[in-house]
Amino acid sequence: MKLIYSPGACSLGIHVVLEEIGTPYETEAANLRQPREERPLTAINPKSKVPTLVRDDGSVLTEFPAIAYWLARTNPDANLFPDDVEGETRTLEALDFCVATIHMQGFARMFAARRAATPAEGEALTALGMDVITRGMDRVSASLGDKDWLSGSYSIADSALFYVSNWAAPFNVALPANVAGHLERMRARPAVAAVLKAEGLA
Repeated sequence: MKLIYSPGACSLGIHVVLEEIGTPYETEAANLRQPREERPLTAINPKSKVPTLVRDDGSVLTEFPAIAYWLARTNPDANLFPDDVEGETRTLEALDFCVATIHMQGFARMFAARRAATPAEGEALTALGMDVITRGMDRVSASLGDKDWLSGSYSIADSALFYVSNWAAPFNVALPANVAGHLERMRARPAVAAVLKAEGLA
């Protein structure tokens, strides 16, 4: 398998899942600053975004939730996905909320603010993004409660929460105490430490 990633991007979470699973894999960094039509990634994944996973048979998987789900289900010994319907559903619910809401509706606006045409537009995007992120993290905090991991035991949902929580400090986002604790537990995992070093983020 080969993961095409960008250092520190949302692909960080999939990189962590791969490292947790422990099966052999390769990585290739994509330069997302290149124009889309000039990226080698575009020839592999027409969506031209990360994460992109090239499987051993040459087929390509895209989108964080789909890749994380496939990796977990095809590597059951890693215990990254519950084996009961309720647990499966809640894990996917938490994962999708981190990706589709906190990332795509929150942090995506913060990223867009850096490219805004005017200061006023940038400020508006930042304010809206911050509101979505803050409310989203509060929702995650309520779901996490006093548990160490979102699903009770460590799962792919935690890798999704990790990558959005890891973006908090650069954007001056104050994490709820239990979410900050989750981030520190993630950073203490050997797989996460290895990935952060590999991506130059340690």
